Amino acid sequence: MASDNGKTVLALLAGAAIGAGFGILFAPEKGSKTREKIKEGFDEKKNEFKDKFDEYSETLKSKFSKSKADLESSFDDLVANVDDKAEDVIATLERKLEELKSAAAVKK
Repeated sequence: MASDNGKTVLALLAGAAIGAGFGILFAPEKGSKTREKIKEGFDEKKNEFKDKFDEYSETLKSKFSKSKADLESSFDDLVANVDDKAEDVIATLERKLEELKSAAAVKK
């Protein structure tokens, strides 16, 4: 996804540069007016780029937040499961120990 976003941003910037170049080459107006138009176009593209960057940034933050919450939930489930299993193992070992003690008492 990041690769596609990078390509989109690169294409946007390349398009803006090419458009500005053609604007300069074929501009029938004075240089000062042409420069003003270029500046306005640049500012507009810069704002579009910033908006897209902010949008992608928020999307990534949201996904990271969700992934973090999912990871924490999975970890909590794992810990709870391990606690349950540990109690089962301890109970089984205690039962086996009692059986061994009973078997040893009978042999005496």
